[in-house]
Amino acid sequence: MTPAQTEGPYYKANPPQAADLLQPGMGGTKLILSGYVFNADCKPVANARVDFWQADANGQYDNTGYTMRGYQVTDANGRYELETVIPGLYPGRTRHIHVKVSAPNGPVLTTQVYFPGEAANARDSIYNARLLADVQPAADGEVGTFNFVLPGR
Repeated sequence: MTPAQTEGPYYKANPPQAADLLQPGMGGTKLILSGYVFNADCKPVANARVDFWQADANGQYDNTGYTMRGYQVTDANGRYELETVIPGLYPGRTRHIHVKVSAPNGPVLTTQVYFPGEAANARDSIYNARLLADVQPAADGEVGTFNFVLPGR
């Protein structure tokens, strides 16, 4: 199962449906993060809701609007794909993306996805290596994968 983690102080309900969090003129290293949502029996979960929120490349959260926030619904194979930027650092934390994942009519898993090779991982008190994305360089940024496994009901 994917470990649960704190929602943190920056969660904002009712984000827009968006698989692309990039906006014109936005700085930072582009990241395509994709993967699958599975149930406890390792079967793909179609129509799972995957809600993302994160800091921008400068380590800032938008607390007035919905920049760097959005949700999507997995396809028939349980797949999601997010277009965003590598989040910046802010005091006390390593780079991470917050996520809420839920199967239709199922409980919500709240967790975070982390990045490999970050010096701040060792200093972050809630960092969990089981939540590391597999991130590789790409022609126009980076590509990463992370699969979520939801607990049974």
